Amino acid sequence: MGSIYPEIFVIRHGQTVWNAAGRHQGRLDSPLTAKGRRQAIAMAGMLRREIGDRTDVTVFSSPQGRSLNTARIATAWTGASIVQDARLAEIAFGAWEGKTMAQVRAGWPTLATLAEQDMVSWHFNAPGGETLLDLEARTESFLHTLETPAVIFTHGILSRVLRARWLGVDEDGMMDLPGGQGIIFHLHPDLGHRVIEK
Repeated sequence: MGSIYPEIFVIRHGQTVWNAAGRHQGRLDSPLTAKGRRQAIAMAGMLRREIGDRTDVTVFSSPQGRSLNTARIATAWTGASIVQDARLAEIAFGAWEGKTMAQVRAGWPTLATLAEQDMVSWHFNAPGGETLLDLEARTESFLHTLETPAVIFTHGILSRVLRARWLGVDEDGMMDLPGGQGIIFHLHPDLGHRVIEK
């Protein structure tokens, strides 16, 4: 692959109350569910298996509660401090924050039709929200400051954009990247992108 960036492990927060209810969180927040806490505990085991006693790995997290709490549970065994970085916060959904898909369909039927055709890129069209260019600027700024391998706790959309910028792929390539909770995305300059599961 030959990426210009260090090795990273990218982790989406565990399931939240609003994830389970189908509500868009964006810059708003909701607590982890019992399932979300179990996912964080499982990811602790995966991280222990993958990084063991390495001392060259820095832990970063979005400052949003759902990500930070996942990070605290998943890295407690390491004793490492968690560096909070606002550039890892989830995309701002503007008028859609806190709304279900049914509410979005009722208020913005044209955009909801786009969502049915493309379940990722439509998020960048939220009224008053951030664009793909906004997120690319944030993630590239973050990646350019990385000096060591890192474990990064973040969010669903931000994770895709971050991984796409690390890989150097375009928007179509970003859409092909896997998503999900309770798994870890490992990006290595020599090995590329792989999914780590329990």
